[in-house]
Amino acid sequence: MAAASTIAHASVLSRAAFESASLSKHARATECSLPTTLRPTQAFGFSSSTLSGLSLRDVLKQMPKAVPHPRDLAVRATAVVEAEPKPEDLAGATELAGSVAEEAVEEPVLKPGKSASRGGNIPCDWKDVIMFQGFNWESNKNGCWYDVLKKCAKDLAEAGITDVWLPPPSQSVAPQGYLPGQLYNLDASKYGNEEQLKELIDELHANGVRAIADIVINHRCADKQDERGVWCIFEGGTPDERLDWGPWSITKHDEFGDGTGAPDTGEDYGAAPDLDHTNERVQRELIGWMKWLKEDIGYDGWRYDFTKGFAGWAVALYNESTEPGFAVGEYWTSIGYEGEGPAYNQDFHRQQMVDWINDARGTCASFDFTTKGILQQAVQGELWRLRDQNNFPPGLIGWMPEKAVTFLDNHDTGSTQNHWPFPADKVMQGYAYILTHPGIPSIFYDHFYDWNLKEEITNLIKCRKHNQIRADSKVDIKLADGDCYFAEIDCKIIVKIGSRHDLGDMTPPECDWKVVCFGQDYCVWEKKSQ
Repeated sequence: MAAASTIAHASVLSRAAFESASLSKHARATECSLPTTLRPTQAFGFSSSTLSGLSLRDVLKQMPKAVPHPRDLAVRATAVVEAEPKPEDLAGATELAGSVAEEAVEEPVLKPGKSASRGGNIPCDWKDVIMFQGFNWESNKNGCWYDVLKKCAKDLAEAGITDVWLPPPSQSVAPQGYLPGQLYNLDASKYGNEEQLKELIDELHANGVRAIADIVINHRCADKQDERGVWCIFEGGTPDERLDWGPWSITKHDEFGDGTGAPDTGEDYGAAPDLDHTNERVQRELIGWMKWLKEDIGYDGWRYDFTKGFAGWAVALYNESTEPGFAVGEYWTSIGYEGEGPAYNQDFHRQQMVDWINDARGTCASFDFTTKGILQQAVQGELWRLRDQNNFPPGLIGWMPEKAVTFLDNHDTGSTQNHWPFPADKVMQGYAYILTHPGIPSIFYDHFYDWNLKEEITNLIKCRKHNQIRADSKVDIKLADGDCYFAEIDCKIIVKIGSRHDLGDMTPPECDWKVVCFGQDYCVWEKKSQ
């Protein structure tokens, strides 16, 4: 492993540059809350000089009104057309890049893992997944984090969690793992070593819970300089040449790596060299590494980091080649604003996620940033936002719920970074929404353990499972006013969110319904068995 003092010359690794790079990657509040026209740079990255002296309030005052998306609802709602995905020969991957966006997609057919593989052996329908993010921004500072999570495995299984999203496992310049270098080197992780990771995954598996790897492959940090003095020589972390790459693996004209590869297929990352995903060796060796993570280490699925940075067809290629039990991508773009608040109509924003899912050939779900942005505004006395103009949920769950991973916060938006946090005093209203509604809900470690909300969240999960609420369940929104949201899901449960307590004639009759979950400004009823 190269010393930090040596790698520092790569500009992204010096202390000042790293802080700027970390902001470029993780100051997602600005990225997610500012319209594209107001971002400091068109690339994904902000300099300290650009942000200094500029408050979010100042920027919000300049925000233009959101522009409605020109496509009609019928086009959006039918964006995914059923078609059997076909395995592609690696040699044809470049041709795939040009054609995949035009092809119809289908719900992926995921094959169970072979018995020889440590991972991929626990079946779970995507529509029944309940994910748990098993770390926050500070977890790398807590000794062996893998051992901490290992003690939680039984607890999480009993709560109804099916999949635990683990932090990036590879050697990284940043202790959180999001500036990786030697991908095969799992012993240099600040969360624990390779053997401790395997023990954690074994414990999860023993309790029927799957392990999701955080896959950071948009960019990569180099170990050495080439003859030009450019930091663009990568080491894979093995004795052989796997993932030992040069400038040919970096996108053309990349700011950090001065790459000689093809042009970038997505947005520039702005903190480390972007990888050329059209290169066949890059594809082949990343697939080999991911198969190793699944077969030798034991991972069951993937969470893709910064998927705006490379084409959706590449995600499809990697998924079709590795057959994950579950896969979700972080496709984070700016929601629309009008004045100082989010626009009511966020169709343009959720359409971007629909388009990305289609580009990934339906092999990957997407975090539902539209629902997060709307929901965290709605619970502040604006619950009318939770119904779109067609009486559907206004986020991705309103159009493509079986591919929408709903969440309140993660290591970027919440934790100690707090770049775009859900209102702390309204978190349980948020969970009452995502755990009773369609979509694939994800629970954040901080809320479950650090905030002592485990019991309330678990009760909602059990209600969801008992009533077989799934990712594609149907919602009938009865009321969406400023202080009250009232909806029935699958004719099995009713949820009420908001400060209004007198529901009048809408109160579910006791002869047919019973209260099963309740808390501050939320209540859930379950239909009594006949």
